[in-house]
Amino acid sequence: MPTATLFEPLAFEHFEVKNRVFMAPMTRLRADGGVPTELMAEYYRQRAGAGLIVTECTAVSDTSMGTYINAPGMFNDAQEHGWSRVVDAVHGAGGRVFLQLWHAGRVAHRSLMPEQRAPLAPSAISGVGELHTLDGKQPLSEPGAMTAEEIWQVVAEFAAAARRAESAGFDGVELHAAFGYLIEQFLTSGANRRQDEYGGSAAKRRRFLLDIIDAVQGQCSLPVGVKLSPSNTAHGIEDVDRIETFGALFEELAGCGLAYIHVMQPLEHDRGKPGLIEDTVTFARRCFPATIIANGGYDRTKAALALGSAVCDAVSFGTLFIANPELPAKLAGHDQLAMPDFGTVYGVPGNPPELGYTDYS
Repeated sequence: MPTATLFEPLAFEHFEVKNRVFMAPMTRLRADGGVPTELMAEYYRQRAGAGLIVTECTAVSDTSMGTYINAPGMFNDAQEHGWSRVVDAVHGAGGRVFLQLWHAGRVAHRSLMPEQRAPLAPSAISGVGELHTLDGKQPLSEPGAMTAEEIWQVVAEFAAAARRAESAGFDGVELHAAFGYLIEQFLTSGANRRQDEYGGSAAKRRRFLLDIIDAVQGQCSLPVGVKLSPSNTAHGIEDVDRIETFGALFEELAGCGLAYIHVMQPLEHDRGKPGLIEDTVTFARRCFPATIIANGGYDRTKAALALGSAVCDAVSFGTLFIANPELPAKLAGHDQLAMPDFGTVYGVPGNPPELGYTDYS
């Protein structure tokens, strides 16, 4: 397999990106009632030097966003219009942008759900952790096991959100199947105890994601990527055999006509834990021959080595893009990189929304 550098173009089926320094999806919580704002358009425009921007996780329905206050959605006309302004800003600055589609599943709190209903999940098993609510930090709410009808409804919601993304002018969509949210809950044995066509064996646990891919590809013409975190333990995610679960998944995804898979390395606190895959990107390459975006803990040197060894085709950066809007240019010039103020990463009521967001240079 040919090797590449960070600053070479990368060809997708319908377009080419100018470099392989991609911007990873990052929750920033600056939407207004789920609607992307002009400030968000400016934030993404500033970072249009990335070869590809993948937006923050974006809810496919009102029942999928019980996790974050001021997270964006893509299930009504106002949200679609707001995102179209973001797309126009990125395209006007010469960039490319995919919308990341997301359902939180059990990583939610009733107080943030419509009518304070229970969150949805493959099985009635609570996740681990706390969320910021209007009444302060609260433990995750107990979810309800999804009925077959609810599963079909969520699959349809992903497809509908993808159609809206196409109407808004996005270059593609990414399905968020990582970090303990709904799709990963279906994939992993600790969260999915079903004994029907969507659970039991690893093959049946894959069906939910595969059905979403089929529905999205069947109802819009945009390229589709998938974000995966094979060694994730966030929000209480566990799996009896991650090599079996994700190795077979990568092999099956290789036949799905995806634009790419976006693979997270294990987080620092997970490294070395028993049962986890230590180098998920290299593991993915053994099973998936098409485009791989590597994510998690990369700097310029590590990214160059990964591309040089051909285990991936591009590298996505999160933290570094927060404080360095022109990250590709800085990396190319070996410039000193700024570090973000982690106290202003998320939108905080009472703070100016631009603080720690669009005020980096």
